[in-house]
Parts: sequence; structure tokens; C-alpha cells
Amino acid sequence: MNTLLKLLLPAITFLVFTGCEKENTGMDAMPLFGDPFAFSDLPEFEKYKDYEENPFIKAADHPLSTFSVDADGASYSNMRRFTHMGQLPPKASVRIEEYINYFTYNYHEPDGNENVAINAETATCPWNAAHHLIRIGMKGQTISEAALPGSNYVFLIDVSGSMNSYDKLAVLKSGFKLMADGLKDKDKVAIVIYAGSAGVLLQSTPGSEKEKIKKAIDQLGAGGSTAGAAGISTAYEIAQKNFIEDGNNRVILGTDGDFNIGVTNSDELIKMIETKRKSGIYLTVLGVGSGNLNDHMMEQLANKGNGNYEYIDNAKQIQKVFSFETSRFYTVATDSKIQIIFNPARVESYRLIGYENRALKDGDFEDEKTDAGEIGSGQTITALYEVVLKEAVVNEKFAEFNFKYKVPGNGDSRSLQLEIKTPPVPIAAASENMRFATAVTGWGLLMKQSAYKGSLNKRMILELANTAITYDPNGFRKEFTEIVKNAGL
Repeated sequence: MNTLLKLLLPAITFLVFTGCEKENTGMDAMPLFGDPFAFSDLPEFEKYKDYEENPFIKAADHPLSTFSVDADGASYSNMRRFTHMGQLPPKASVRIEEYINYFTYNYHEPDGNENVAINAETATCPWNAAHHLIRIGMKGQTISEAALPGSNYVFLIDVSGSMNSYDKLAVLKSGFKLMADGLKDKDKVAIVIYAGSAGVLLQSTPGSEKEKIKKAIDQLGAGGSTAGAAGISTAYEIAQKNFIEDGNNRVILGTDGDFNIGVTNSDELIKMIETKRKSGIYLTVLGVGSGNLNDHMMEQLANKGNGNYEYIDNAKQIQKVFSFETSRFYTVATDSKIQIIFNPARVESYRLIGYENRALKDGDFEDEKTDAGEIGSGQTITALYEVVLKEAVVNEKFAEFNFKYKVPGNGDSRSLQLEIKTPPVPIAAASENMRFATAVTGWGLLMKQSAYKGSLNKRMILELANTAITYDPNGFRKEFTEIVKNAGL
């Protein structure tokens, strides 16, 4: 890279707030229509973990499909960054479940004393006329703003040298200040920073002192190496010290994931996080930047820390995470897991689309000690199966949808069941939820360059998505159609 471009790089990255995206060097990123700032000679490379796609399984041989819910959305917003640069995302970066669950679906609220509601439907598969799709959905109970409990937040912010660019530390500062504006008086915030070592920038401070919190955020500057493990330990200690019983206790880590001193091995960091989650403190991980983004590390930390992982690629994503959807930080269901029991008399074979790194053993469904996913207030979770059905039998179910979860603070699981037996409908006649989830799933299959994409093409995805944007909180479904339309496929 020539000297002039290196000098211009910070200014170029600032364009992230105007709808333009910075360069990236994902090793297998594929240019679609050219990008003058796609620097291919940056020394660092982004780190992703490639998971093999779930195959078709014969229902007669293995009728059970068991997995944990996934509430992350990072893979989708990371894809958006690449497409805005005129590139396909690296195949390894594509986690289709995160594409689907980036969006909110119009599911019904839980009944009675339950914290979660479940639903399902079946329709034809648009990319393979001989197959069908089964959609399963879950929704966490919506808690009103007035009824939300107090929050004990620790903002854990990476201020190492690798964060010194406008698409990294500057993005996090904007987001945390926006979040500070929304704090209630009963909330409290501490700020821990880490570079060569960890330090406490702000002791736990009431939400009523917003200007004090924002002033501390304004003081953040980047420099030095990255002792991520030390920062995580300090953040959890402060969160434990200020723990709110029956409240929302959460560490929010903002970083590019480039931990390079102290405990840097992924397995060791994950083991440390696994011990911390027993404290009842959740971990949200916010990824930023490009060039040295350690996506795999951050996704795993959030997974093992009973939290969620989001990637911040532009100003609207800051609003989504820190303003529009902050109620998701209030967990209403823990250890949430799914077991589908397929009926071999009706189902020849099935394939779970995505969720490859969320698979559980069949016995884990009944094991109370198995760690699984979390669902936040008002949050929806969706999964799709592609299935090969046998000849119809009247009133005989295709499958049984079993769901288990725990109410936070209660060690006993609650169980929900739903028989999936409503006759399939053409995809065009399916619910808006089904049509949109299918469109996003199709886009994920294209981005994954999936062996199962069948006859998928951009026109098919747009036709489905454009008929499913009546329900569109904050305009993200409409934005999806623009991403698809503008991609050079």
C-alpha cells in the first residue's frame, strides 16, 4: 500500500457514518463490481471459523434434531459491510441463523405464565420444487419500559493501538454515549478500559449522572497492546460488586477481538468466560472495524458468556444495538433449547439450515446441566428446516416441536410442545413471517455459496422479500431489499 493511501486511511474509514463502507481484506472476499479502496496488501487478516453445512438426514435413521437457540446478528451486519464495498463476504463469515435472527418477526406474545411463545408453519421451498420448508419461531415476553428492572452495566472497552481508527473506537464511543442517554435513574454504569493492562475509567455511576458517564466516554483514546483477558476479569469483578438481584447484570465488551498479550489462546479465554457465566452476569460482545477483525473469537466469547454478539458497521447499526433494541439486554429465558422429533411416516429427510455451531446431543435436551442460548425481552428467534415429505396422510403430524427454557434465577426448566401438522401451503400464500424468513435464508445460502442453494437467484429473493415488508420495525427489512437489489450477482 503506498504512503498516501496509508495516510488517508483514517479519513476513509470515517465514511462509515455516511453510508459508505471502509475497505476489508477478508481472504476469500470476492469482488462484485470493484472498489478503489479494497486494499489487498494489509498485513492483518480477519479471522473466521468455517463450519460445514448441515446435511440432509433420513428421518427413519435419526428422527431427532436438537440445538440451542442463537440470538446473534453479527454475521448479517458484517455481510452488509462487504456488499457496500462491492464484495461478497468470506464464505466462512456466513452464519445463516444470524442473517435470519438479525430481524424481528411478528410473532404472538406468550400466554399465561410463560416467558416464551412458540409457533410453526410449513410451505413449499422456492429453490427446490420437490422440497418443503418448516419454519419454527419463538418470542420472548415483552416487558414494558416501566416494568424493566434496573441494569448494572460494565462497559468494557478495548483502547489498544489496533482500535485507533474511526470505524473502531470512534464507533464504540458514539454507541455507548447513545446508550447513556437512554439510561434510567435506577441503572448504573462502570467503564473498564484495557490496552497493555486493564484499568477502571469510571466506577459504577447512577444512570441519573448521564453527563458524567458521557464525559468519561469522551476521554477514551487508543494506544498500546491488547490485554483482553485482564480487562474481562476486571469487568466481571466490578459487575459482581455492584450486582442487582433480579436485575440485568451485564458486561458489554467492545473490541476488534485482537487480543495479543496475556491470555490470548481462544480455548483458554473461552474457559475463563465459562466460569464467569455462573455468576449470573451476561456478556454482550460488540465487534468493530476491519483488517484484523477476530470474528470467531468474539462469537465464541458471547456464546459461552450467555450473551449475544453484534457487529457494528454503520451509524444505523449503532441505533439498532444501543437504542432500538436495548430491551433485548433483559433476559427472559436462559438455557433455551430445541428438539424437533420428525415423523418418518411423513418426512423422508430433513436439513436444519444454519445453526451448525449450535448443535446439541439428543440427550442434552433433557439434561438440566446443558448450557444453551438466551432470549431477551421482545426478542424473536427463527429457524428453518428444508424437508423432503412423503405422500400426505390426513391429520398425521410432520413433526413435534419441543422447547425448553429456564426463567432467569430459577434452576428448573419449563417445557413447551407444538405439533406441526398443518398442511403445507405455496410459499406465496404463507405468512409474511415465513416469506421474509425464507428470503433472508435464501440470501444466506447465496452468500455461503451453498451446495444446497438449488435454483436460487436474486430475483427470487427480491420477489419474496418485497411481499413481506408490511411489518418492518425501523426499516431493516426494506434495507435488506436494497442490499439484495444493489449486489452485483
